[in-house]
Amino acid sequence: MATLVRYNRIPTFFNPFYGRPVIHRYANTNPNVPAVNVKETDNAFQLELAAPGLKKEELKVNVENNTLTIAYQHETKTDQTSPKFTRHEFGFSAFERSFRLPKTVNADAIKATYTDGILTVELPKVEVKEEKVVKEIAVA
Repeated sequence: MATLVRYNRIPTFFNPFYGRPVIHRYANTNPNVPAVNVKETDNAFQLELAAPGLKKEELKVNVENNTLTIAYQHETKTDQTSPKFTRHEFGFSAFERSFRLPKTVNADAIKATYTDGILTVELPKVEVKEEKVVKEIAVA
């Protein structure tokens, strides 16, 4: 059975700031990374990513080396100047989720839609034909 596997570059139990393992009670403790539902049907896999309030222009979905990556990056800047003060504020929010794709996914036909705060990625399946090698070998 083919499954999608979550791919992390840094394990969730390692805290790079303190250099020691940290045991988390819940799998997704980072509030900036949205949850993902994975559904499998006969013809496709379907990913649903809860991303309310995001702009679809700032969402990036790509496939490279059999890995599907969903990323978001948003930067805000506010400048306010008056005779007595100057205020510069900026904010930055981003996330990235990666999934290793099984061989049964047709990477050329992947489609993504963003409606009502839900990013839906459709991963159509393709039948992988295993070639059976039947060969008669002469004994010398």
